[in-house]
Amino acid sequence: QVQLVESGGGLVQAGGSLRLSCAASARFFSINTMGWYRQAPGKQRELVALITRAGSTTYADSVKGRFTISRDNAKNTMYLQMNSLKPEDTAVYYCNVKARLGPGTIEHDYWSQGTQVTVSS
Repeated sequence: QVQLVESGGGLVQAGGSLRLSCAASARFFSINTMGWYRQAPGKQRELVALITRAGSTTYADSVKGRFTISRDNAKNTMYLQMNSLKPEDTAVYYCNVKARLGPGTIEHDYWSQGTQVTVSS
């Protein structure tokens, strides 16, 4: 079964840290870019960070210097280390992968179910 399983969300005080993980099932033939997105109540889903298979990263301006994205290709797992959290970081966080299910197949987007991150002031 094709799935992305997140872990690590929760409640933390402002200034604290959390680490999110996203494990992709072995059903994926190949995984290209992986990314974290978030959606706060009443707002559109927004990009938080991206990481290519080679390790190049992109961050939203709002998280630069505070969040770090990484991945372990051998484990098909991606991480998001979130430090110096602010109340405005409160949102449901989703992981996304661009992946193929077999050789020669078309790359598709796959999404996790989302995990809540709440930062109290």
